[in-house]
Amino acid sequence: MDLKEELLKGNKLAAAKLITLLENKDEKAFGIIAECFDRTGSASVIGVTGPPGAGKSTLIDKLTKELRKTKKRVGVVAVDPTSLFTGGAILGDRVRMSDLATDDGVFIRSLAARGALGGISRAVFGAVKVLDILGMDYIFVETVGVGQSEIDIVRVADMVIVTVVPGLGDEIQGLKAGIFEIADLIVVNKADREDADRTCIQIKSALELNPDKSAKNPAVIKAVAIDGTGVADVLDGIGKYIAGAKDDGSWETRRREAVRHEMMSTAEELFFDNIERGAASNRTIEGLIEKIIQKELDPHSAAKSLLQRLQI
Repeated sequence: MDLKEELLKGNKLAAAKLITLLENKDEKAFGIIAECFDRTGSASVIGVTGPPGAGKSTLIDKLTKELRKTKKRVGVVAVDPTSLFTGGAILGDRVRMSDLATDDGVFIRSLAARGALGGISRAVFGAVKVLDILGMDYIFVETVGVGQSEIDIVRVADMVIVTVVPGLGDEIQGLKAGIFEIADLIVVNKADREDADRTCIQIKSALELNPDKSAKNPAVIKAVAIDGTGVADVLDGIGKYIAGAKDDGSWETRRREAVRHEMMSTAEELFFDNIERGAASNRTIEGLIEKIIQKELDPHSAAKSLLQRLQI
């Protein structure tokens, strides 16, 4: 199969194989992305994060079905920092989207972060580009909701939806210090619970504490994704955010910063890949460590020496 040719034809199997190659850091796959790079940039990339059990996958499932009613093509990339396809709650969440797997206009893939710096690996950036080239109109990138990946999602997505549930209580303060700061839209899911209104008030109050008074606080929308309640409102909120961001120029600014981050983080990852592949032998590294222990070199000088040996 000519992966490039088939990808440009919209072949989902070619896209799946290419993403697998990206996960395995196959240079052929990165080469295909480079050759097709001018086809990227059309899809709206939407990050979805939040605490485990907040209903992220269910919300994405319902949003995807609503978008399909208008013939929009949708891709879903689920970032699992634990494993690839097996283990953990993330796989259970994927099962809820199983009925979308046979839809030609939908592509769903779980990816492992594999310990990448910041929680988002090159494979995730690559998978988003593959789905963009494949012709998807919207690409949802879901994080498991714990660890660095939930913060780093802002580096790959055009907008970020933070999904929470009623009854968080004091946890709101912890969330405010982390993922609330990257939220472009906040969805209080499972809003049929009795304390949903109080949770919305708590969130809005927390957002008002933002020291940057010029910043526009994200909209807070209630939903019950399991039965579809409020999903249309969330979709409307997405549309309003995208339109506003494109109008005020923040859309382009965000994409430029995302490119900067991807380029720099990829350079870091390539550097460590070079070390792992033996560009600098273990003997060399252990020798430098020994010199530091013996106070013959300081860590900064040793690092510079390592870079010189790698010709960087």
